[in-house]
Amino acid sequence: MGSLEKERQTVGWAARDPSGILSPYTYALRDTGPEDVYMKVICCGICHTDVHQVKNDLGMSNYPMVPGHEVVGEVVEVGSGVTKFRAGDVVGAGCIIGCCGKCRPCKSDIEQYCNKKIWSYNDVYTDGKPTQGGFAGAMVVDQKFVVKIPDGMAPEQAAPLLCAGVTVYSPLNHFGLKQSGLRGGILGLGGVGHMGVKIAKAMGHHVTVISSSDKKRDEALDHLGADDYLVSSDAARMQELADSLDYIIDTVPVFHPLEPYLSLLKVDGKLILMGVINTPLQFITPVVMGGRKSITGSFIGSMKETEEMLEFCKERGLASTIEIVKMDYINTAFERLEKNDVRYRFVVDVAGSKLDQ
Repeated sequence: MGSLEKERQTVGWAARDPSGILSPYTYALRDTGPEDVYMKVICCGICHTDVHQVKNDLGMSNYPMVPGHEVVGEVVEVGSGVTKFRAGDVVGAGCIIGCCGKCRPCKSDIEQYCNKKIWSYNDVYTDGKPTQGGFAGAMVVDQKFVVKIPDGMAPEQAAPLLCAGVTVYSPLNHFGLKQSGLRGGILGLGGVGHMGVKIAKAMGHHVTVISSSDKKRDEALDHLGADDYLVSSDAARMQELADSLDYIIDTVPVFHPLEPYLSLLKVDGKLILMGVINTPLQFITPVVMGGRKSITGSFIGSMKETEEMLEFCKERGLASTIEIVKMDYINTAFERLEKNDVRYRFVVDVAGSKLDQ
């Protein structure tokens, strides 16, 4: 157990402005303390949120910015107060690396809803220094926000689970939707959506993938194992499946009407919003009132749920469907992700990349 006192430097790939173009950037890791884990990054998944952030789509980006919040690394050294991890462990870090520890969400182990949470990048840590993410050689993270990757789970498979996986697992867990026999819908078949299909199927649900076109039908049914595929513009099929679903996980990250999907829900059904959309959504109230339906949201998951989800995926042999790339391909990967041209998650092989060129 080493104590960490010296400030270290690392190389990451950072955006300098809203063009979102990433290039090598050398910076100091924040001062480390007794509760911290210093990890060498092995790999990091690319999430749609990374694109939003580097391009300042949400209007709150700070530069230089090293994105990446689906981080898997190897522990190099731990602070004197760290009890859960030791050098050599393969660990993960997700979207959040800090919280107040005092509010109701923190005391209820749902720290992702803490109003003072600290993001893994594009934020300021308690020492006043900017936080930087996982497209970098190394990170320093408080042990509370580090999880052990289960033995036998490949790092590149684990990375997307730290955001996409827990984002789906958390609402199913919280809203009591884990029991077998439920009928669920997955709206949008991207990085989060494809994990939604896999996790819901593993829970014993009948899963319908809902999409705006027919182009992912074979992928959804044959590769991912969905039970049904519904094109939202097919009025006859939409009518046929009205009042049939217990829940819909809505992963679409752009503006879309809600009424067509609300009509698919049973009485007391839930439409669970997960896409980050910065324009107002609309619906007419009778569609909700007539079936006591709920429109709700869910945001990633807690550290406790992340640990549960990783064990769940290990036990059932679930893995992300990924495309592995090197760091020098990252700008192309971002462009392809904006066009939904990935099946289904990019993962950057950070350890195998030359970061400084």
